[in-house]
Amino acid sequence: MSALLGKKIGMTNVFTSDGKLVPVTVVQVGPCVVTQIKTKESDGYNALQLGFDEKKVEKLNKPIAGHLKKISDKGFRVLREFRTDDVESVEAGDTIGIDIFAVGDKVNVSGISKGRGFQGTIKRHGFSRGPETHGSRNHRKPGSIGNSAWPGKVFKGKKLPGHMGTNKETVKNLTIVDIKHEDNLLLVKGPVPGFKTGILEVRKTDR
Repeated sequence: MSALLGKKIGMTNVFTSDGKLVPVTVVQVGPCVVTQIKTKESDGYNALQLGFDEKKVEKLNKPIAGHLKKISDKGFRVLREFRTDDVESVEAGDTIGIDIFAVGDKVNVSGISKGRGFQGTIKRHGFSRGPETHGSRNHRKPGSIGNSAWPGKVFKGKKLPGHMGTNKETVKNLTIVDIKHEDNLLLVKGPVPGFKTGILEVRKTDR
């Protein structure tokens, strides 16, 4: 298995062995429990369903509680599938921990970006503002968006004001600076998507 679920704790900085100060994001990764094994014979593809962040069974809805009852008496706040060809080496109920990662590994981290509500073109797309003086009255407006007589419409995909954030984002090729095995913490160089306590997917990559 080369991927696990985690939770964003926050950002800090640490000194490396050569004395450099590196900004890192602290991510609590696992332990994750294998709640279901999918195979080509039964489901058409190979995958493992992992459960993360324990939750009282009484607070789950009945379909999820019944699904988890087959393999464990625990409940999980998050269930997520990961495609993998290695489904024969694990069994339902097994626990996969942070030991699959090592210092120096490259990882891709995916999460839901912070929601910023309805925003204009300057914040959403990085547009420049208009003149502030001489009666411009065009300080933060998007400007002209249409065409002339032909085609007489606004093309789809035009950058305009609108809802910003709450999208799935992936930051690639982040380096694992340190691992705190006793607390299941990864220290990953640089920022990752989402707010504190947000759920993340951490995948090893060879690139």
